[in-house]
Amino acid sequence: MFVTSPAEEHATKPELYEALAGQFAALIAGERDGIANAANLSALLFTSLPHLNWAGFYFLRANSELVLGPFQGKPACVRIPVGRGVCGTAVERAATVLVDDVHAFPGHIACDAASRSELVVPLLREGRVVGVLDLDSPIPSRFDGEDREGIERLAAIYAEGSDPV
Repeated sequence: MFVTSPAEEHATKPELYEALAGQFAALIAGERDGIANAANLSALLFTSLPHLNWAGFYFLRANSELVLGPFQGKPACVRIPVGRGVCGTAVERAATVLVDDVHAFPGHIACDAASRSELVVPLLREGRVVGVLDLDSPIPSRFDGEDREGIERLAAIYAEGSDPV
């Protein structure tokens, strides 16, 4: 049985993300399937982080579009062109994109009208972007630099510990 610890048990965000990194590393130990590991990371984040309405993956196909992968939350957009929306912008820049107010982000793609802020971290394998880990919140400015660092670490654990999807 796998047990997670609620966010309230951790005094700081860095402590929370340290615990999540340990939990996720243990969860995928001995398992390299990229779909299974993405599904488990989506569930771990969605159930452990407060104020999320979506947590999941998009995977890059033919270097031109992202295709929906495992996630937790409401149904989502299936395909996103590189360079469009927050996810496509993260791929184009090969860098994390943190958006305090998605309504102010040019070209934002609204899969869930309740989303107000977003954090998208590219998945890197051998220096190439292969997808993104996407978190949405109904709370404006929900994500900060500590969230960015924590999610980047979890994305790296996923990319290093999982076979390509």
